[in-house]
Amino acid sequence: MCLRNFTSLRFVLAVGLVFGSCAATAPAFAAQDPVIDSRLSCALPTNCVNSRTSSGLSPLRFNGTAAQGLALLQATLASFPEATFLLKDDRTVEAVFTTPAGFRDNVLFLLDPQQSLIDFKSHSVFGLYDFGKNRSRMEALTARFADAAAKSK
Repeated sequence: MCLRNFTSLRFVLAVGLVFGSCAATAPAFAAQDPVIDSRLSCALPTNCVNSRTSSGLSPLRFNGTAAQGLALLQATLASFPEATFLLKDDRTVEAVFTTPAGFRDNVLFLLDPQQSLIDFKSHSVFGLYDFGKNRSRMEALTARFADAAAKSK
């Protein structure tokens, strides 16, 4: 019984450290990039990644028109069987990725036609921690998008 309480205490302390450091870094993020669209902000870095922070993930880059970039994004998303489109317009795509266990992650893509970039945010709908799933998925999506963009030149 004491061991279980000690494990619970370690978990509570670890969560406190994570959330304490998140709260301290949130204002610094806003000050670093005041132009960032608020829809790309991550409330919890433990279950969210985006292409606008120092997380090491870059926006998707495309050549050609905005319509060509959007078509390339749609083709890339179609290569993921777990992806479902929710909303699409000329500058925004939302998708939901559902894991085999039923967990859902929302992904938002914002197209910047002037810079030929597509920024993204991927976050878990449920839970405080995603065990790196959003990062690994967006790394895979970025690689597939880059391959498709290189082939379309």
